Amino acid sequence: MTEAVIFDLDGSMVDSMWVWKSVDIEYLGRFGIVLPEDLQASIGGRSFTETAVYFKERFRLPDPLEVIKADWNRMAWDKYTHEVPLKEGVRELLQYCKEHDIRMGIATSNSRELVEAIVKVHHLESYFTCIITGCEVAKGKPSPDIYLAAARALDTAPENCLVFEDIIHGIQAGKAAGMKVCAVYDKYSAYQDTEKRALADYYTHAFTELIADGILVPPCHL
Repeated sequence: MTEAVIFDLDGSMVDSMWVWKSVDIEYLGRFGIVLPEDLQASIGGRSFTETAVYFKERFRLPDPLEVIKADWNRMAWDKYTHEVPLKEGVRELLQYCKEHDIRMGIATSNSRELVEAIVKVHHLESYFTCIITGCEVAKGKPSPDIYLAAARALDTAPENCLVFEDIIHGIQAGKAAGMKVCAVYDKYSAYQDTEKRALADYYTHAFTELIADGILVPPCHL
């Protein structure tokens, strides 16, 4: 029974993972630091604040955490408002859920400023009951905290929630919360596809596939 769906944002609902590599290269370049090859794997699933802490400690950055996060928001803002598209089938899935009284929320490791920008620029305000960021819970993904918080906000038992995630840490977080998880294809995590398929309950290249396959069956149809 799917009473609510919860979307991860980056790489799941929107095609945005490319933004952060370019931001990281530019940001670290300010301090004369070359982007380490292992950086993206090291920060996967961390909240915006946890990532800032990691950067500050690993690279011994002089700036306070709030300055680091504000810089990242400024650097990513234009791309998020003008260059980041929805993934294929997202709008159709949102409309399907709305028409069938399936509640919807977002649970993201990104900043509230950027997720709210995405929601506004794509005119998605009417679809979502809640937006939860990793900075608002005790631990980021793979901890289940953010998904449990979203379930509470949606007034839905975790076992009746379906999560959409594109990375291993996010899939692990959804499963740890006791939810069904659909892994979403994203080219930036394509090298993990075998593991993603093994961990998740479902896998999709495009959200419209889920409607066609009957994965999203609203309670009134059971």
